[in-house]
Amino acid sequence: MRKITIALDWTANTNHTGFYVALKKGFYKDLNIVIETTEMDNYTITPAKKVSLEMADVALCPFESILSYRTIKAPFNAVAIATIFQEDISAIASLESSNLKEPKDLDGCIYASYKARYEDRIVQEVIRNNGGEGTVLLTYPEKLGIWNTLLEGKADATWIFKNWEGIRAKSEGVALNLFKMEDYGIPYGYSPVLMADKPLIAQYKTDYQNFLKATKRGYLFAQENPQEAVACIAPFIATQDKNIMI
Repeated sequence: MRKITIALDWTANTNHTGFYVALKKGFYKDLNIVIETTEMDNYTITPAKKVSLEMADVALCPFESILSYRTIKAPFNAVAIATIFQEDISAIASLESSNLKEPKDLDGCIYASYKARYEDRIVQEVIRNNGGEGTVLLTYPEKLGIWNTLLEGKADATWIFKNWEGIRAKSEGVALNLFKMEDYGIPYGYSPVLMADKPLIAQYKTDYQNFLKATKRGYLFAQENPQEAVACIAPFIATQDKNIMI
């Protein structure tokens, strides 16, 4: 059995629950699975990049990463082998108190970007599709601190997951305006996905199949047993996010 290292796309959060359930409940037992989160290196190297550099076997990443690696000058054989959600649960967010009620209101405002290859263009297109010019001002803060730039007034908008930063905002009494891609002509979905190297999958097919079976079992268990699932992931949640689990 080949060791499989999973590079997760953020600090431990609810998108990752199935992995931690599978780990805690023993579904990964004997599969030699290692889980890594970006807080280990402060997002110095993206999860997808770790797969391309052979630092990880599987990455949880936006679907755009697959497109990006397939279309760069020296393409990498990235493939999506699974998705976590059946629909897009992300959105561009602004503070309700900012009075930025529609994407077009972001013209001339500051957007805190993760510097993904397609992200900025998607945001600009959302603004244009709402009747704006797409003249948003782009900034590139430290990735793990991007959410705080919104709360601290250093940025006017950023991209969030409604089931994580959205819940955190609600728990802290912070009202948000949310702009979903599908509401503004962007057919966005199936993110995050599990990315892997196609030749490695062919070489270690059984290992990857077993990994996916165990991971699926973890997510299905979490769906049926939410409280027990929370207990599985809670020890890995960053201190600043503990209130989200309440």
